[in-house]
Amino acid sequence: MIDPADLRAQVMRPALAATGLGGDAAEELLLGTALQESGGGLRLAQRGGPARGVWQMEPATLADIERNYLAFRPALAQRIAALAAPGLGAADQLAGNLYYACAMARLVYARAGPPLPASGDLAAQAAYYKAHYNTPQGAATEAEYIANWRAAMR
Repeated sequence: MIDPADLRAQVMRPALAATGLGGDAAEELLLGTALQESGGGLRLAQRGGPARGVWQMEPATLADIERNYLAFRPALAQRIAALAAPGLGAADQLAGNLYYACAMARLVYARAGPPLPASGDLAAQAAYYKAHYNTPQGAATEAEYIANWRAAMR
């Protein structure tokens, strides 16, 4: 697992600052998402599925964000494109470019609509993650999210 404090300070904070979508609430939600989705970086490819990277985003989700969200926000699209590593395809960006993958995971939440839960409200973050990232049909639970967060923060 990537040290959670390092992931937050060395990857998430600069990536989110570059997008203009940072702050403590965003950092905490994305850290919890990474802990839940990949064990904080233990897996970079979903077992038996297409999701890639620390935030376990599917290439289809990435394409949907590009087509239906970034296409209508050219300034944000430009900031996201600046984080992409030249010569890598989309799935490789998700698995091997932490800045880009973090920014794209943040966009899942940005396009969800409701404001992010407050910093420090772990239960609300877990519910927001379940509703907007994993979806109600997904296998993850709010209890798992909270347990993973607490285990990583010991």
